[in-house]
Amino acid sequence: MSSRPLLKRFVRQSPGTATRIFVRGLLIQASIGVHPHEHESTQPIVLDIELDMGDMALPENDKLAETLDYATVAAKAEEIAVEAHVQLVETLAERICDWALAEDARVQRVSVSISKPQALLKADFAGVEIVKAR
Repeated sequence: MSSRPLLKRFVRQSPGTATRIFVRGLLIQASIGVHPHEHESTQPIVLDIELDMGDMALPENDKLAETLDYATVAAKAEEIAVEAHVQLVETLAERICDWALAEDARVQRVSVSISKPQALLKADFAGVEIVKAR
C-alpha cells in the first residue's frame, strides 16, 4: 500500500499564503477584577494576541511598513489594559479585539486570551479568550 494517497489529504489544496501576527505571554500589571481587593492595586495578567491577516501580501521590500508591527500590537494592548480599572477580563479582551479590527483592514480575525495567574489558588492561570472576525 502506498502512503502517497494518505499524504495527499494533509497537503493544502488551495494556493496562497496565510499570515498570522502574534504576541504571546505579554505580562502586564493591570487594575482588573470585581473583588474589592482587586480595586486597590494592580495585578499581573498575561495576554496572548493573534491576528489573522488572511492572505495579506508578504513584504516585498523587507520594510516594517509593509506589515502590522507586533510591537505596536503589544504597546496598544498594554495601553488599553492600563488606561482604567476593568471589572472583567472579557471586557478587556473585547476592547483589544475591537482595536485590532479597527486599526488595520487586513486583520480578518483576532483572538485575545487573558490569563490571571493569581485568580485561583489551585490553578496556574484562569482567564478567557475572545475571538472576533470581520
